[in-house]
Amino acid sequence: MTGTAPPLTWWGHTWRLLLVLAVTALTWVPLGLWQLRHAPLWFALDLATGVACTVVAMVWRRRFPVTVALVTNVVSIGSFSSGGAACLALVSLATRRRWRELVPVTLVCLLTIPFVVAVNPLPGEDPRVDAAVVVVVIGLLVAVGLYVGSRRELLATLRSRAESAEAEQAAKVAQARSAERTRIAREMHDVLAHRISLVTMHAGALAYRQDLGREQVHETALTIQETAHQAMTELRGVLGVLREGPGDAVPELPQPTARDVVELVEESRAAGMRVELDLQGDLDDVAGAAGRTVYRVVQEGLTNARKHAAGTPVEVTVDVGAQTVDVRVVNLLPLGTPTAPLPGSGLGLVGLRERVELARGSLSHRVSADRRYVLEARIPWTA
Repeated sequence: MTGTAPPLTWWGHTWRLLLVLAVTALTWVPLGLWQLRHAPLWFALDLATGVACTVVAMVWRRRFPVTVALVTNVVSIGSFSSGGAACLALVSLATRRRWRELVPVTLVCLLTIPFVVAVNPLPGEDPRVDAAVVVVVIGLLVAVGLYVGSRRELLATLRSRAESAEAEQAAKVAQARSAERTRIAREMHDVLAHRISLVTMHAGALAYRQDLGREQVHETALTIQETAHQAMTELRGVLGVLREGPGDAVPELPQPTARDVVELVEESRAAGMRVELDLQGDLDDVAGAAGRTVYRVVQEGLTNARKHAAGTPVEVTVDVGAQTVDVRVVNLLPLGTPTAPLPGSGLGLVGLRERVELARGSLSHRVSADRRYVLEARIPWTA
């Protein structure tokens, strides 16, 4: 398999070179002594060719595997000192596990056996035995190469899977962190935007109303204090909700419910808003996540009306049906406002839509033809 051969270290090169020299010494030293006594020119050429083949096999066998394997094995017919380099080149070619390359080169190696046996001047017990031994050696070299290549492929596959699993885990962690940050931002907006808008309204009254008496100033300051205290209390509740460890599946108190919509409307009226509430059905029946979602829809509607259409009347309708709760918050657009959807902070309606969809409900907001901003939600629930 291409690309599975690991890069070699200096020790990898060293032990391969030592192995080549050992094979060369085992196969050529007896013949080399004979060449030195009877054919010194052959000895010199054999030695030079063996050194060249060893260098070629060590340096270029991975870049040109087929060429190096063919050249070293063909040259080994007359240069017995090239036997170690030929063995290394054949094993290296077999590690690639490409049969269209390995089969032709192996056949060439087998065809060189008769020539090697015929050229060898040393007497042997039986040329057929020598040929059989060479055939067995070639088979072992190919088998070793195939095993090494298979092992490399397996290790590369396992390494790739480990890297993919690690990358996937890192992506999941990053996604979880991003989702948690988004959830925290949504919860903070839902809890604090309503309270802070009330504080801003009362503080604005203190800043711009010069005709307020001391008693009115005192009452407004108390209202600001109570609202800020309620914001801190709800913030602690949000921090409890965001924990998802064992035992934290149920949100910690204080958490708003559907029945708190009445108190929310009264609170907005006390802050100076003109709010009409139309309740159809029993809010006490809507509990759990559905009740909290109903509360958040009304809260977001009142907050947006206070921020973008201060002073205009607001109509809140909550209809508790058999299977769904329909919530509708309507307010007039202030004079001079274009008939287009009012811009938000970027988190309010987006977070509210996500919350409603998580409750398997639907949310919409629009500007009607009679210049009314309409926020509607349908939330399924079961008794």
